[in-house]
Amino acid sequence: MTIARLWAPWRMPFVKGALPAQGCLFCRVAAGRSDREHLVLARRSNALLMLNRFPYAPAHLMVAVARHVGSFSGLRDAEREDVMALAALGERLLRVEYRPHGLNAGANLGKVAGAGFPGHLHLHLVPRWNGDTNFMLAVGETRVLTESLVETWRRLRAAHRRLGGGGSRDSAPRRKAPRARAARSRKA
Repeated sequence: MTIARLWAPWRMPFVKGALPAQGCLFCRVAAGRSDREHLVLARRSNALLMLNRFPYAPAHLMVAVARHVGSFSGLRDAEREDVMALAALGERLLRVEYRPHGLNAGANLGKVAGAGFPGHLHLHLVPRWNGDTNFMLAVGETRVLTESLVETWRRLRAAHRRLGGGGSRDSAPRRKAPRARAARSRKA
């Protein structure tokens, strides 16, 4: 009998019973400077597209509004536009790079509805493939993720560049350039 091994090292903080997050994850990521550290794929002035650190399936993405607001009805027009533009970009990146047979897209509004960060609107984009709900999930209550989050981030960033999106901070024409890049361009 051969024993298979399930390798998912990024799950260890979850398995060890990670402490509840201090503050709002999406507010921290929106204000953060390291897209690689936070697994951000693209930004617009009012929203960001990122990988889910505890995914339900490989390449599980999230789109979050930058401002701390918890409902669609609370969004400003520009926020709604940026959230939907990044949802469309996420869908396109997944289709180009992972070729899923379908996608689940949705939002959980409020704790009772399953929101992990109630009060901060975010959408989930979960790629699905025929047969991806197999015995591991049904019997073993275990999700199998086939590559590391860093590799997924690299693949999707490369796909974004191939589609003409550049890096995450370059993906939104309305976003101001970071100071270092602006200073370099003045010297040129």
